[in-house]
Amino acid sequence: MSLAESLRAQLSLPVIAGPLFIVSNPDLVVAQCTSGVIGSFPALNARPADTLEEWIDRIETGLAKHREARPQDKVAPYAVNQIVHKSNDRLDHDLDVCVRRKVPMIITSLRAPDDVVKRVHEYGGVVFHDVISVRHAQKALDAGVDGLILVCAGAGGHAGTLSPFALVREVRQFFDGPIALSGSITDGAGILAAEAVGANFAYIGTRFIATAEANAPVDYKDMIVRSQAADIVYTPYFSGVHGNYLKPSVSAAGLDPDDLPDADKTKMNFGSKREKPKAWKQIWSAGQGVGNIQDVLSTREVVERLAREYREARERIAAPT
Repeated sequence: MSLAESLRAQLSLPVIAGPLFIVSNPDLVVAQCTSGVIGSFPALNARPADTLEEWIDRIETGLAKHREARPQDKVAPYAVNQIVHKSNDRLDHDLDVCVRRKVPMIITSLRAPDDVVKRVHEYGGVVFHDVISVRHAQKALDAGVDGLILVCAGAGGHAGTLSPFALVREVRQFFDGPIALSGSITDGAGILAAEAVGANFAYIGTRFIATAEANAPVDYKDMIVRSQAADIVYTPYFSGVHGNYLKPSVSAAGLDPDDLPDADKTKMNFGSKREKPKAWKQIWSAGQGVGNIQDVLSTREVVERLAREYREARERIAAPT
């Protein structure tokens, strides 16, 4: 059985919930995994650093309790996101914790994760890497990653600009392993579309911000519900890497979302000290799929709705014309 098939067999729906900076927490991850989709969180969300192991304890205890109480349910594995960048002064510590705890999946971002892959493979874990281009995909595969997350146009956070129809098909010319597709996927039809274009999993972030368990201010969740695609601005200003943000949150910080200055990519900072308004805390990220989100639900309700919409989409495609 291939890795993609092995992971899919553990899920109720072919979905990986993307790690949301500040927003993802143990409660959200447990709710995602016990609903049958892979839950994840950025290691940097656990603050201070020694909190990371406590978070892993909470997640593993929550999953174990659910398995015991509801053995018939599919409980998905969880993932921890590591920012592989020189400004991340916690990377070594956080990776040590994940290796010691044998975290089943590591999601890496930015630089090709050569050292990370070696250490995770030593205990039998898998590594998926975020990419926005064919060049980045090839570099990640050269580093030995097990799967790719193709972050396409319209995704929340540090999104790319390529259409999924272009990027997935080009990557499939040289990689037959697991692919997760990110970019404006907020319903079950989008999950099926990701599979149809050649991905194994849909990678969903923004939809999980508007959930009861998410560690997001009420105003952030309400802004997600009220917003449409036109309310998203794509800019490198806040972190040095292009990303998608909610215009109203930029305006609330006293900035003009339609007239933001350029940023110096060489000054990207994912460490503990930043001078600009902190992206994802004062400036709220979201993908272009916000226009399809009309309510704040529990995570289980979101996954159940996604599953229903996914079945309905499959039935529409199969129906005679």
